[in-house]
Amino acid sequence: MFQEQEIFAQQATTAVTSAYSPSAGETAIIKQLTICNHESSQQAWSLWIDNDGSDYDDDSVKYEDIAIAANTTVLIDCFYPMNNVDGNLAIKADVNSKITISAHGAIIT
Repeated sequence: MFQEQEIFAQQATTAVTSAYSPSAGETAIIKQLTICNHESSQQAWSLWIDNDGSDYDDDSVKYEDIAIAANTTVLIDCFYPMNNVDGNLAIKADVNSKITISAHGAIIT
């Protein structure tokens, strides 16, 4: 059984921070990312997916230092399955609390 839903929504900080990790017995299919810059100047954001840990490096980066214009929301269609409880999706911004990142998709149990 699966349910379409918001998987997470979180303000990004200047530290690489795990925003989502699957629960035991679940598979998440991230189908869309929403990136919102709620600041009056351009900002940058990054996102990593490490399916079996928390090594946020060149092997796990999906988007790195992507600029987003002031007061803008961007939707990104994607397909990122995650089913390991040790896996993490992590986010970061250049400035604390100026970017909100959310993911939507399906949780399969």
